[in-house]
Amino acid sequence: MVDIRVVGARDRQKQEFTEEISNLVCPGDVITTDTGFMRGHGTYMEDEKLYASVAGVVERVNKLICVKPLKTRYNGEVGDVVIGRIIEVGQKKWKVDTRSKLDSILMLSSVNLPGGELRRRSEEDEKMMRNYLKEGDLISAEVQSVFSDGALSLHTRSLKYGKLAQGTIIQVSPSLIKRRKTHFHTLPCGATIILGNNGSVWISATMNEETEQTGGYEQDLEPVSKGDREVIARLRNCVIALSEHQMMLYDTSVLYSYEESLRFNVKDILKPEIMTEIIENTQPRLESLGT
Repeated sequence: MVDIRVVGARDRQKQEFTEEISNLVCPGDVITTDTGFMRGHGTYMEDEKLYASVAGVVERVNKLICVKPLKTRYNGEVGDVVIGRIIEVGQKKWKVDTRSKLDSILMLSSVNLPGGELRRRSEEDEKMMRNYLKEGDLISAEVQSVFSDGALSLHTRSLKYGKLAQGTIIQVSPSLIKRRKTHFHTLPCGATIILGNNGSVWISATMNEETEQTGGYEQDLEPVSKGDREVIARLRNCVIALSEHQMMLYDTSVLYSYEESLRFNVKDILKPEIMTEIIENTQPRLESLGT
């Protein structure tokens, strides 16, 4: 009986995998010849046939068919946490590179003033904009709204958002970031990680409460200890290992892979055979949680 159940489970997994593969399409593939379906993103109609215009997975919602690209630029949604870099200081606004199709906008009225002061923005504030944020600064922010052309409007009104000081940033595919209630995590290993929905991951040493209350304008530029640097470097390599194996990134997967990597030197984690071993040991732990 045990053997029968095991075989049955394997057959179901094989069937699910086959169904996923059958949903993959390339540009020019015919999705359906049924004219009763509506055309969604990533598709086009020609000779009463629905074709795929991008390589990806076919998704159907009632009568709407669309193709979700396997690799694409970040498409922001309201409420997303993003990490971006200031590329231009303009009139009452900053332009921010968030790895999306268009530059994002951060308005002067959408940021916290130093010390969290609440008041109307004056002409003096506009003159001080470059003192708050200048070109090249990294920030964490939240998507406030999406313009009609797809550009994002950001805000940093919460004290947890703002300028990022000392740490490291890793760029991964936005599709690998798992959507959670919070994307700010303080890990027990002594580091803070921000998993941006735009595929930017920020890792830094855990900040004290006083630093967090300044809104990110007063940066702590004291040298980072060797122990903290090693933890940050290990976490960075674990994030790269997870993304290389197309595993979803969230606090639990990062923490488990970190724990599995403790047997190895930091520099050895990126070796293909060690990377594979860490991921193979991490997967069963995640599956046991049902995540």
